[in-house]
Amino acid sequence: MSTKAVTDASFAADVLQSDKPVLVDFWADWCGPCKMIAPALEEISDELADQVTIAKMDIMENTDTPGQFGVQSIPLLILFKDGQPVAQKLGAAPKGQLKQWLESVL
Repeated sequence: MSTKAVTDASFAADVLQSDKPVLVDFWADWCGPCKMIAPALEEISDELADQVTIAKMDIMENTDTPGQFGVQSIPLLILFKDGQPVAQKLGAAPKGQLKQWLESVL
């Protein structure tokens, strides 16, 4: 399962009310490190599809949700469980580190 695009309008339904954990990648088109981790997140999304949904939110097109969660630097990954943010990781990292971090907080 590939990553899912979420918007301010869909955030509550897609993330907060999700039955399983959702990792949200806050990113922007102009962000080099965001583009570096995008392929890794696609692969991790496929590998961990039964455990977590990986969603992407463009902070330039959606400003309300990033503001609510204090997003100031990107890429910022926030894991939500039962509608609550439970873990976050700032900055780019190799796929192995991203996957290891995600599995440790799931």
